[in-house]
Amino acid sequence: MNTTSPLETVLRGIAITLVILFFMFPIFWIILMSFQTNATILQVPPSVFFEPTLQNYRGLITGQLVTDTSSLEIRFMGNLFNSLFLSTASVAVGLILGVPAAYAFARLKFRGSEDIAFTLLSFRFAPPLLVLLPLTIYFQQIGLANTYGGLIWVYQLIVLPLILWIVRGYFEDIPADIEYAYRIAGHRWWTTFRKIALPLAGPGIAAAALLAFIFAWNNFIFALVLASADKQPVTVGALAFITASGVQYGQIAAGIILSIAPTFALALYAQRYLVEGLSLGAVKG
Repeated sequence: MNTTSPLETVLRGIAITLVILFFMFPIFWIILMSFQTNATILQVPPSVFFEPTLQNYRGLITGQLVTDTSSLEIRFMGNLFNSLFLSTASVAVGLILGVPAAYAFARLKFRGSEDIAFTLLSFRFAPPLLVLLPLTIYFQQIGLANTYGGLIWVYQLIVLPLILWIVRGYFEDIPADIEYAYRIAGHRWWTTFRKIALPLAGPGIAAAALLAFIFAWNNFIFALVLASADKQPVTVGALAFITASGVQYGQIAAGIILSIAPTFALALYAQRYLVEGLSLGAVKG
């Protein structure tokens, strides 16, 4: 039996602590900045001791951005709602379309199936700028420019290939004999899919949905070009913090904290499904 010496245990603990501090320090520093004014943030040398203020958060919630020389109106909370709505709706549409498609690609081997699947995956390879101009012209012609429906449609370029390929792998790891036995007992295909395949692939679907939500939430370029200020997500709305009087670092820090809160809370809630989903099929019998 291998035993670990006390020195090795101490060194391992120190190494883990240093790694955690290295990755957590930027988040800690942003949290501190969110409670400081611009003058306090820009002082040299910086200090962790200061008089905290809620001015940055108050300005974001009320929509009144106060700078050293002026006061500006911003729509940060509206942008935050847009991000939540667009990401949630996009993932919901992606799951409705992607999960049955992933099951079909996993179970039904038809001519050209791999080519079709790879074509869908190639949407993730292409840079957004490659399709922005055609999409802009196309959306203006059919009336989808500056609409939530148009943005949700475009977000499928991000969400759908991700869900399709991740969930397909989980369906392929489920033994087909289980479904065949259920079908032999007299159940229809839809009942088998709903009661057998979906529950067994549940952790994988949850993991794919969480990752797709994060990718959709962080999207910037599509909403910047295809939507106006009242429909833009928080990633684009954050540009309002760069004003003529300078960069408002305190408001940016507070905006970062508020914008990552939903995804962070969702990740904490779904972490069990994420771990199960990412490990599903890692070891095959």
